[in-house]
Amino acid sequence: MTHTLFAEDPPAQPQPPQGGLGGPMFPFFLIGLMLLFWVVVILPMSRRQKREQESMLANLKRGTKVLTSGGIVATIVAAKDGEDEIVIRSEDTRLRIKRNVVVQVLGSDEAEAAKG
Repeated sequence: MTHTLFAEDPPAQPQPPQGGLGGPMFPFFLIGLMLLFWVVVILPMSRRQKREQESMLANLKRGTKVLTSGGIVATIVAAKDGEDEIVIRSEDTRLRIKRNVVVQVLGSDEAEAAKG
C-alpha cells in the first residue's frame, strides 16, 4: 500500500487594510477635520461674541444696571462717550471702573442713578 503526500502551501496571512483607520494618512485626516471644525464653528462664534461685547460696552449710559467681572451689581452714575472709565454706584459706594470690567447689562434703573 502506497501513500501519496501532497505538499500544501501554508495558509495565507491576512494583509492589513490599506487606507482607512490604519493608514499612514489618518493623523493628517484628523488634523484636517479639527482645523475645518475650528474654521467653521469656533472662529465665527468668537467673532460674534466679541462684536456683541463691544456693542454692549459702547451703549452703556447713565441709569443702566450692570454686573462687573468682580461680581458687583451696580448702577451707572456717569458714563461719557469715548472715555474708558465709568462711575458706578452700588448701595452707598461710588466706584470708578473701566468699561471692559462690565460683563452683563441687567436692565435700567433711572431712580438709582438720580440718587448718585
